[in-house]
Amino acid sequence: MNNMNMGTARAVADLAEGNILATVEVATPPERVFKALTSKEIIAWWFRAGVFNVTDWRGELHVGGRWQASGIARGRPYTMEGEYLRIDPVRKVEHTYHLAGTPDAPTTVSYLLEQVEGGTRLTLRHTGFSSRASCSANCLGWEACFERLAEYLAPESVSASA
Repeated sequence: MNNMNMGTARAVADLAEGNILATVEVATPPERVFKALTSKEIIAWWFRAGVFNVTDWRGELHVGGRWQASGIARGRPYTMEGEYLRIDPVRKVEHTYHLAGTPDAPTTVSYLLEQVEGGTRLTLRHTGFSSRASCSANCLGWEACFERLAEYLAPESVSASA
């Protein structure tokens, strides 16, 4: 793993297609990253402080299982929800993603975890946006979330919280 890129997240949006691609490399084994993606630990990293705060998460980690996250976004309560479509432990997780109570069709989030020298490369594909504005906003959000995930999983943070 290139130490210069460790923890540096990058996200790009293809607004015409309604897709996001985000990546980050963390100095943590894939098993640890997988746990952070699929457990209540999401509360610790999946947010943009003061903009999008997650206060509760629950999920049933099996194909067909449901997940739900709720909190406060821009001062208003929200609930995100979805269904697990594919689970390949420590390698891949795919689920739908939908803001509850909206007429928008669910989008699909896919996480790919690859072991690299010194840690894990995490790649996210978020597809199916029908609005350029929503795709763009989510792209910024994923980059911020992945930066926070890298901080959260940094070896100093992990040992301090253990």
